[in-house]
Amino acid sequence: MAAQRARDFALGAERGHIGPETLGFLRDRVERIITQYPRVPLPTIWDEIAEAQDDCFRLIESGRARPSQTRELHVLATLLSFHMAKGCHDMGDPQNAMIQARAAGVCARQTEHPGLVALTFGLKSLITYWSSKGTEALHYARQGAAECPGLNGTVAVWLAGLEARAAALLGDEEATRAALQHAQELREQVELNDLDRLGGLLTFPDSKHLYYCVESEVLLGNGNARIAALAEEAVQRFSDPEAPDWAFGDLAGAQCNLALTRLYSGEIDGAAEAVRPVLDLAPAHRNRGIVVSVDRVGAALLHGPVRGATAARDLRAEIEAYSPNRPALPR
Repeated sequence: MAAQRARDFALGAERGHIGPETLGFLRDRVERIITQYPRVPLPTIWDEIAEAQDDCFRLIESGRARPSQTRELHVLATLLSFHMAKGCHDMGDPQNAMIQARAAGVCARQTEHPGLVALTFGLKSLITYWSSKGTEALHYARQGAAECPGLNGTVAVWLAGLEARAAALLGDEEATRAALQHAQELREQVELNDLDRLGGLLTFPDSKHLYYCVESEVLLGNGNARIAALAEEAVQRFSDPEAPDWAFGDLAGAQCNLALTRLYSGEIDGAAEAVRPVLDLAPAHRNRGIVVSVDRVGAALLHGPVRGATAARDLRAEIEAYSPNRPALPR
């Protein structure tokens, strides 16, 4: 409360103009949100994201910012709207997620920062992908790459990874293979930029790249020994919560993909072992992507060699009770 009071006082003291402390407060909050978002349950930081976005919008609309400040404010507004969109998506509200994503796109174009613009296209692809809208997800990933050529940061690799997943969701193996190959070629050319240095959801590290590759294969129904080994490696890459690139959502997704590869080969016990940590997650952690990933495991239990097994029926019943136990946003 004391820190909040100090912040409000400082912002009020610079009411007649936007001074360095005002931007400093906002910059610090944005960096903290970026760092925390992949690591903590959304309800714990949702209010801060919303308040920071509101502060940023009000400063832009005040007309008191100098040109250099206006650009920085639009950068911050892009990043905050990006996380608001991801938050709405994670809470299972794709409609408001897209509204926030479009707001992020508007702000990004004001910055004339190609990486930020590309990031907003990737966000739209992600939102539509988890809503099972493969055609739209593919369109946004490709549009981002087409409108922002020559990017050297990992956002370019992310767009190719998103393209691969969307194509796999549509069952287009040829397009999936081409996108995976393109993503690998881009990975070899990466030069980390300002977005990568901020980290969080703004960078696409090797661990997440591997997770996307495995997921693309799993969506195509591939679960051979090579894919199973890659799935196990993807889980291992997210085994250290202290690692800078660790994210609970990516770990859960990788664990669900590992479960699917095991189900494809009839390993019901191995699949149950892989998905168990995800089923044990507290409701506050069960975001949209995690729930969809778990549902994919549930759907796979109805088919293939494990269908009809008692263990499969028991696991399926547990999964059916999983989705309703999701957190609501703070009111």
